[in-house]
Amino acid sequence: MVGEKLVKSRQRVTDHGEVFTPRWLVDDMLDLVKSETERIDSRFLEPACGSGNFLVPVLERKLAAVEARYGKSDFEKRHYALFGLMCIYGIELLADNAEECRENLLGTFARYLKLRSGEIWLDAATAVLTVNIVQGDALKMTTAAGAPITFPEWGYLGLGKFQRRDFRYDSLTQRAAASEGLFAHFAEHEIFMPVQTYPAMTVKEIAAS
Repeated sequence: MVGEKLVKSRQRVTDHGEVFTPRWLVDDMLDLVKSETERIDSRFLEPACGSGNFLVPVLERKLAAVEARYGKSDFEKRHYALFGLMCIYGIELLADNAEECRENLLGTFARYLKLRSGEIWLDAATAVLTVNIVQGDALKMTTAAGAPITFPEWGYLGLGKFQRRDFRYDSLTQRAAASEGLFAHFAEHEIFMPVQTYPAMTVKEIAAS
């Protein structure tokens, strides 16, 4: 893409090895797993998400799938669009990048649903992105404050209700190494048990969280 900025500063490249992936390369890479990118419920984790160069195109593909399947029902379209957003995760070392990533994902979501400031759907999406996009160290599996990273597993139960269970990232990586991937079908073993389970929630309740 002409004019696409891949480096913020030479100092950041020196200090953090920060170079952003160009959109054409992102699209080529996502095309290698095209069927997964077009599944609303497929989960993507970018452990060095930057400002969302990978995650925004993934969300765009999910929203295209939402439009194709549920575009005629405003209720279903909105709930499945939020669910698609819920299935996107990121870890980023630098605070400004993490915030930009949240903003870029929120903007993509808002444009698709034509949301205006103050709408409850924006508040719910913001709440989701606050916990799904984490500032931290993916290698140490800790947040910027040094606590273990946890991620929510979101599920859409239908009829406007969502389920949330939180898992430690280090436990998820152990499970992923031996099985199908992030949030795969967990064995009944304490290491794969959620650290917290929430009651089923509506969009309003998620927004208030």
